[in-house]
Amino acid sequence: MAREIMYRDALREAIDEEMARDKTVFIIGEGIAERGGSYKVTEGLLDKYGPKRVRDTPIAEAGMIGVGVGAAIAGARPIVEILYIDFAMLGMDMIGGVAAQHSQSLEAMFYHIPGLKVVMPSTPSDAKGLLKYALRQPDPVMFLEHKHLYMTKGMVPDGEHIIAFGKGDIKRPGKDVTVIAWSNMVPRTLEAAEKLAAEGIEVEVIDPRTLVPLDKEMILTSVAKTNRAVIVQEAVRRGGVASDIASIIQEEAFYHLDAPIEIVAGLNIPIPFNLELEKASVPQVDDIVAAVKRSLHAKPVAIAAE
Repeated sequence: MAREIMYRDALREAIDEEMARDKTVFIIGEGIAERGGSYKVTEGLLDKYGPKRVRDTPIAEAGMIGVGVGAAIAGARPIVEILYIDFAMLGMDMIGGVAAQHSQSLEAMFYHIPGLKVVMPSTPSDAKGLLKYALRQPDPVMFLEHKHLYMTKGMVPDGEHIIAFGKGDIKRPGKDVTVIAWSNMVPRTLEAAEKLAAEGIEVEVIDPRTLVPLDKEMILTSVAKTNRAVIVQEAVRRGGVASDIASIIQEEAFYHLDAPIEIVAGLNIPIPFNLELEKASVPQVDDIVAAVKRSLHAKPVAIAAE
C-alpha cells in the first residue's frame, strides 16, 4: 500500500523511524527543536526524543557541521540540519576533507555562481595582465592562482600590460586537434603537444585564461578548423567546467566534429596525501597524449541528412 503525503512529512517519518531504530541517531540545527524547523520537518520530534537527541543550535554553521563530523567519527549517526544550502559554504572546511583541503581544484564551484568572474592564468604575463584588469573591475573576481605555477618563468611585456577578461589565447597553433586547458594544465598540455609534434601531430593549445567570461568564439573557431576537441582540467571530472565547455561545443559546433569530445580530468576521489598517488589522481602528460591519439583515431560518425 502507498499513501499520499507531503515531502516534509516523508522526511519526518524517515528521521523518526531511524531515531526509533538506532539510539545513536540525533539531529541538530537552528530552530529544529522547539519550533519544529522552519519548514516543520522535525515537528514533534523534541517531545518524543528529548533535548539530547533533538537540539537547537546557535547560528554557527561551521560549528554545527564540525560537531556532526566529530560525532560521526566517534560512531554516532548525526543529522545536521542546514537551513539553506548557501550556509553550507560556511562549513566547507569540515565538508571538504583534510588532505584534499589543501589540493583541490574548485573552480567549478565559483564558475557556477552567477555574478562572479573566474580567472585562472597559466603564465607570468597572463597573471600580471589579468590581475591588473581585475583590480579595475567593479564586480567581484575570483582570481585563482595555482601553487605549482608560482616558480615558473615567462616573458612579461614592459610598461602598461593589461589583459581584458573574455579573451583567450592560442598558446600553440595547430591543425589536427584542439586541446583546451587552463591554469597548471596549460604547461602540461604544451609538453604533451611537443611529444605529439615529434610524431607529426600538430595540436592547437587553447588557454581560455578566464572561465567567466569564456571566450567561446576562440574555442569554436579552433574546433571548426581541427574538427576535434580535447578538454583538460585538473579538477575531478564530475560536475566540472570541462563538461560545460564540452556541452557548448556539442551545441554550437556539432557538425564540425569528426570525433567524440575527449575530457581528461582528475579522478573522482579526494586528492591523496601521497605524492605518487596524487600524480595518479590528476592528469599527466601521457594522459593528454593518449586522449589526443584517441581523438585522431576515432572513426568519423556518419550523419544522414533527410
